Amino acid sequence: MTRTRLTLYDTTLRDGQQTQGVQFSTPEKHQIAAMLDQLGIDYIEGGWPGANPTDSEFFAAKPQTKATLTAFGMTKRAGRSAENDDVLAAVLNADTQAVCLVGKAHDFHVTTALGISLAENLENIGASIAHCVARGREAHFDAEHFFDGYKANPDYALQALHAAHDAGARWIVLCDTNGGTLPSEIRAITESVIKSGIPGDHLGIHCHDDTGQAVACSLAAVEAGARQIQGTLNGLGERCGNASLTTLIPTLLLKPAYAERFEIGVTPEALTQLLRISRKLDDILNRVPLRTLPFVGASAFAHKAGLHASAILKDPTTYEHIDPATVGNARVVPMSNQAGQSNLRMRLADMGVAVARDDPRLGAILEDVKAREDQGYAYDSAQASFELLARRALGQVPDYFEVKRYRVTVERRKNKYNEMITLSEAVVVVKIGDEKKLSVSESLDAEGHDRGPVNALAKALAKDLGPYQDAIDDMKLVDFKVRITQGGTEAVTRVIIDSEDGQGRRWSTVGVSPNIVDASFEALLDAVTWKFLRDGVEPCRT
Repeated sequence: MTRTRLTLYDTTLRDGQQTQGVQFSTPEKHQIAAMLDQLGIDYIEGGWPGANPTDSEFFAAKPQTKATLTAFGMTKRAGRSAENDDVLAAVLNADTQAVCLVGKAHDFHVTTALGISLAENLENIGASIAHCVARGREAHFDAEHFFDGYKANPDYALQALHAAHDAGARWIVLCDTNGGTLPSEIRAITESVIKSGIPGDHLGIHCHDDTGQAVACSLAAVEAGARQIQGTLNGLGERCGNASLTTLIPTLLLKPAYAERFEIGVTPEALTQLLRISRKLDDILNRVPLRTLPFVGASAFAHKAGLHASAILKDPTTYEHIDPATVGNARVVPMSNQAGQSNLRMRLADMGVAVARDDPRLGAILEDVKAREDQGYAYDSAQASFELLARRALGQVPDYFEVKRYRVTVERRKNKYNEMITLSEAVVVVKIGDEKKLSVSESLDAEGHDRGPVNALAKALAKDLGPYQDAIDDMKLVDFKVRITQGGTEAVTRVIIDSEDGQGRRWSTVGVSPNIVDASFEALLDAVTWKFLRDGVEPCRT
């Protein structure tokens, strides 16, 4: 059976930049474009040349991609010819193979937002697309507010589409700009568009996630006949985000309802890099990855309940809809006070530890986990600390070094610019073999900003670990979470630290104490010890 080709169009570099708190630099845009190209995306929209310096710089030094690089802009303004519109000229001057122009498809927006007549808007659309085609560009038309426009005035919304199509647009993209249209509406309206004379292999879909259904709406348009899907990595985008390609791509490749009917440019081999690409984007943005993301989230294949873990141990398909490895992810069986021996044995097996079913130490580990969680520990979100707890009970964690003492001071003072600043300083003394080492570190970063006492502690601990130094030089602290687990005078602080290394591994450790510094240092020590253990570092014996 011949499968139908679906085209993937990524808007991360433009729509993603509209996410609150997100701002790409030009080098970051180049880095993301390379990731998208490696994944197998068909079109990469680089941004809006002329709209801001970053986008202009990106197109001035365009990356070489297998994907079709696309410049975004808007249709010409009323009262000007397409040849004399400077905004349209900037898009064409980017010299990309394809251009995507946005225009109004909702009569209300034409008369209210643009303040022009409905006829003028249609003329702007047609003339702009025709001008791009005449300049040798593959033209795409983003029909902004199309679905709301169709529901308000279907005749005019369709006229806007046909103005672009008749002028030579290769793709007509139906945009749910406000994100409020439901999948059933998307499907019915897309079918109406095709019946009006625009073929499905010229139709695209662009959905926002304001009802949490952007992926479902995109798939509904495909079911109706649309053959281009627009989206962003990790669902970045304005307000609630756009349709997430990190959800859509594995759905299209792995679910028989789509995989048997359609093909896309992403190969199964490239799909195994999806988790890495998703995490790399978050790393570029300095954001903590959302654990609950479908397919690529850290919790996407986590099985906490003992009943689930018992079944998973027998056959993973009992509670998993795909093999996690197909998207580069991995199964996680967290330990918690809800865990049973099934969880524990599976977790130990994942760690490469073989323990007999009747080994009495299994029960002791479980009791230890439950007792410590009663004190405030949380091992379901700190898998590295659990691994150390279990391995210590089994006698498998060497004594790499001993912490003799540590101290943190926080000082408020004026700097040389007569500005009040906060400065933290940490002192850590460790004993490695027969040798003591004292390290001191401040909390200021390269720009002179205070990063806090935990940062100072982490830097001091990692400053000089003698024979172990090479093992931690690529290690960094990437997230720090604090929670008060009890209130009042009996308050206990739980600290969870996420660490990462040069191999792309990310692990979480936990510390608990009434003192936040002590809790933090406990989690830091676990992070370093886990790294040594996983890297096979030999303990110093002298």
